[in-house]
Amino acid sequence: MSKPVELGTLRVGSYVVVDKEPCRIVNYSKSKPGKHGSAKARVVAIGVFDSVKRSFVKPVSSQVEVPIIEKKGGQVIALLPSAVQVMDLETFEIFETPIPDEDFKNKLGSGVEVEFWRILNRTKIVRTKG
Repeated sequence: MSKPVELGTLRVGSYVVVDKEPCRIVNYSKSKPGKHGSAKARVVAIGVFDSVKRSFVKPVSSQVEVPIIEKKGGQVIALLPSAVQVMDLETFEIFETPIPDEDFKNKLGSGVEVEFWRILNRTKIVRTKG
């Protein structure tokens, strides 16, 4: 899920959807309005799931999509070769999500509590708790 927001209200650290991929803004610059047009904003963002750098230039008054991020807690049920089975601590729903990186794999184990984000019907483990 996402909501439309005016580009001029976003800042560095905000999240935006670029090419149907949720991204975190790492660089944001505005140009002054000129003789023949409105002010433009140049945005550089890095993908939340794939860490790919994306950029775009649009008028400050244009609408962009901002993803709605659900931050939830879960518990690791099982560690699979390329994924993790996690149980949501609120709904007790069990789902699989990819392991973020190799450093994370050492911290994860059965019974470990994690914080995960659900963005645009995809999940990502952000950190371990405790």
